[in-house]
This record gives sequence, structure tokens and C-alpha cells, in this order.
Amino acid sequence: MAKEICLTGADVLFPGEGVRSVPITLVYKDGQGKILALREHPSCDQPSLNLQGYLVAPGLIDLQLNGAFGLDFTTETSAIWQVAERLPTLGLTSFLPTVITSPLTTIEFARQQLLAGYPSRASLPCTEPLGLHIEGPFLNPAFKGAHRIEHLTLAVPSHIQHWCVENGVALVTLAPELPGAETAIELLSRNGVIVSMGHSDATYEQAMSGVRAGARMATHLFNAMRPIHHREPGFMVASLDTPLAVGLIPDGIHVHPALLRLVHQAKQRAEIIIVTDAMSALGYPPGVYKLAGKDVFVDVQSARLADGTLAGSVVLPLDAVQNYQKFTQCSLADAWYGMSTAPADLLRRPDKGRIVPGADADLLILHQTANGLRLVATITRGRLAYCTDSKITQFWKQTHDTL
Repeated sequence: MAKEICLTGADVLFPGEGVRSVPITLVYKDGQGKILALREHPSCDQPSLNLQGYLVAPGLIDLQLNGAFGLDFTTETSAIWQVAERLPTLGLTSFLPTVITSPLTTIEFARQQLLAGYPSRASLPCTEPLGLHIEGPFLNPAFKGAHRIEHLTLAVPSHIQHWCVENGVALVTLAPELPGAETAIELLSRNGVIVSMGHSDATYEQAMSGVRAGARMATHLFNAMRPIHHREPGFMVASLDTPLAVGLIPDGIHVHPALLRLVHQAKQRAEIIIVTDAMSALGYPPGVYKLAGKDVFVDVQSARLADGTLAGSVVLPLDAVQNYQKFTQCSLADAWYGMSTAPADLLRRPDKGRIVPGADADLLILHQTANGLRLVATITRGRLAYCTDSKITQFWKQTHDTL
């Protein structure tokens, strides 16, 4: 028998639509939490938590997360689930652990570590990894950024033919102009993997060829790619001139706010994906951290190699959404769409990134302050995974959930 729990009284954020007051009913069955219904008058015999004064929103989804809490997924692939258990404190309910350029054996080990955690680890209240994002090693050395040049290589079909969603690979970033790239895009696309183009010196036509081969996204648009020229617009303009989804890092450093505003005006809402591209220092204080074995010098705003090259970011997910709203002057609902519904749709996951009947109960409870939204609680698949409010914690204990 399913147990129904009502969250009432809160304002509810519907990405791309707006904010309204609707009671939310959660259903728990066989250890999995689903949104059962949106009811105006929940029956009185159901456990009910009054959240008046709070905002309930879909949990955030990050498609490009290199690590957090001092752990780097490329060099410490066994840490994926360890980090997943702590990510609810940052408002993430789903993510793609991202392994950057490294030997194929490292990528294979990361894939095995991810799959080894299902289903036992995924049944705990933690942020759910939806598959790996493999960023490299099929990148252009001219735009390698912080990636290790000695591990860059070309895509060989026999090396990647087993990369598919069922085997734990959700997204692959590659440079479309490299020899063999189009064949790799076609192969991965047939396997259900989202192919994103990035770290690229592609011309406009080469990028368009990648799109025709099946590429569906551009990785961190404007960063690590050929500059725009008025007679050879290059990869950047191709990304804006097609229905490609574009990843954006709104930390105020990777991309100037003016360019974010232009992209917001040029692209459809479903084509804008907010990512953090955060590295191992996320959630930790400034210091020296690692990215794929390289020292990264982190201050309160940025993460850089010794030569000044950006090496991911340290922007918190909730800050990334609010920065995007501030920089583009869009609504909170539109900004939220870029880190909830849009990435879920790109991954073909209608059960994620939205508040509708049948979707996973991945929810954030937030409080509006003078300095913006503050995270109060994170619910992952109907389980309370993080909470700072004793009233909410006590309610969950009384309804036999785990914290």
C-alpha cells in the first residue's frame, strides 16, 4: 500500500511557467518516491506538512560536474557515490559525474564504479547520477583548456562501441573536426548517448556536419573554441544558428553577462542548459585542489591553473541559476528551467526536472531572503536527503522516512 504525504501551503515553482500555490502530494511505494498528484484539497487522513512561507521547486540537475568536496572524479573515480551522498546539501537531485581527458582505462573504471553503485547506493537519499559525462579525450589540442594534452587522442569505433546509456554513459563531449569524429557521433547517437561538441577548432561547416551526424549540444559555449570571425563564424555561431542545446557557465567569469543575454534572446528556452562545470573545490574553501592530476588554484570566485587557464568553476548550483536570472533579467521560472527541465529533456528523462504527476519526487524547499534563495531541504525520490529545519525533519521522522 502506497503512503501518501502532502506538502501544503508553499508556493510552487513550475519551470518555464511561474510560481503558484498548489499542494503537492507525494507517494511512496517500494522505496521510490513519485509525485502522485497536485491537489487543491488533500484528504484529511493523509500526513500533511504545512510549508507556508516556503517555495517548493524541482531539484536541480547538473550535466557537467567534475567533482566536489575535495574529490575529483577523474583521478578518484571511486568517489562518485561518496560525492553523491553529499550533493543534496547543494540543491542537486541529479547529476552527470564528469570524467575529463584521461586514458580510456580510467574512463572504463569510472563507468564500472558508477554501475557498481546501482541499485544499493541509489536507493539511499542521495543525488542520483544519471550516467557519466565523458569530456575528452577526443578534443582538439589547440583548445584543450585544462585538459592533459598527453592523453588526447582520436575516437576509434572499437574503443567506444560499448558506450551507451545502459552501460552508464549519458553524454560525450568531442571535437567534431577531428578525423573519425563524425563516425563516432553517429555511433554514439545510435547508442542513445547525447553527443556534445566542445574544445573545438571547428569551422562553421564542420560544426554543421557534426549536427547532421547527430550532435545535440555544445559544451560550455564560448569557452575553449574557435573565436568568431565575420567571414568564418565558426563553431560558436553554428551553435546559435541551429537547435543545438548549449551549455552555459553563469559564474560571471567564464562568460560575460552581455553574451549570456544575447544567447538568452537567440535560443529557445529548451536549448539553454545551465551547468556549473564545478571541480573538486566545490563546497570547500579556497586553496589548491586537483583536476585530472593538475594543481588548480582556487579563490572565492574562480579555479585556475598556474598559468591562469580556467580549470572548471566553483559556482554553487543555486547561485548559477540565480546568476543567470540576474544577468539575463529573465524570470526565476525561466532560469530554473535551464537547470531542471531542459537538462532532463535533453537526457530523455520525463521523470526528472519537473513537478507533474508521475515524475520523481526530486524537490527543493527554499526560503526567500534579502540575499536571494536559501536552501532549506532537499528531497530525492521522496526521501529527505538534507534539511536545516527541525520542523521538517521531525515530520519526516514521524512519517517513517529516513534522513
